[in-house]
Amino acid sequence: MKIRVKKVSETAVLPTHGSPYAAGYDLYADVGEDTVIKPHQTVMIDTGLQFELPDGYFAGIFARSGLAAKESLRPANCVGVCDSDYRGNYMVAVHNDGEIERVIKPHEKIAQMVVMAYLPLEFEETEELSDTSRGAGGFGSTGK
Repeated sequence: MKIRVKKVSETAVLPTHGSPYAAGYDLYADVGEDTVIKPHQTVMIDTGLQFELPDGYFAGIFARSGLAAKESLRPANCVGVCDSDYRGNYMVAVHNDGEIERVIKPHEKIAQMVVMAYLPLEFEETEELSDTSRGAGGFGSTGK
């Protein structure tokens, strides 16, 4: 599948693939200088990129495991959802979960993008739902 991408900045970096079988494509910070993120602060980081996704798909913006584990940085909304009809810049709200300041450097990998299909749905209101063996049990009802 080919995804059309527009660089809206000369310094923007196209997404890269860490390995041939990686599901995510790395997104890079398009910032002009080091950007400080204080503890428990969220900062919007631009990628300098706009995408044209095919109908029936969306881009999920996920944390990079190394950045989250080693630097305590993650997308503030945990998973961003970019719909196929969105044509603006892809931004990542990077949140610092740690207790010390962190720095995002120009062209640093800040998140990963996974393009996924979704099913269009219609919701039908009803008075009753079918029974299952689980029923309404939730939050640990099926075991530890």
